[in-house]
Amino acid sequence: REENRMEPIKLFDAEYKFVSLIWEHEPINSTELVKLSRTKLGWKKSTTYTVLRKLCERGVLRNEEAIVTAIVKKADVQKYESRTIVEKAFDGSLPQFLTAFLGGKKLSREEAEELQRIIDEATRS
Repeated sequence: REENRMEPIKLFDAEYKFVSLIWEHEPINSTELVKLSRTKLGWKKSTTYTVLRKLCERGVLRNEEAIVTAIVKKADVQKYESRTIVEKAFDGSLPQFLTAFLGGKKLSREEAEELQRIIDEATRS
């Protein structure tokens, strides 16, 4: 299975916010990224370049000729993070997670249909 080939990517909160800016604006010039990081995250230029360098070293981002792009897809990070939460906080039980997440909230017909479609796809052989 392809999902097992890739090392899981753990991003800390600040890193996730930074990478989210890149996912939203890529490809982005590093000078523009510095401006965006200052505006959206309140970061200094040195902080932006330090985090950028570290995430490039970890294989999360690429910075070639001052153009920054993401190597890691947002969906892959979300998959890892969501599985980690379910494993850690709910002993791996998706029903327990959903019960806690919904917390008495009523689903719209559209949300219920979408969840049913996802469950149906996941249970097909």
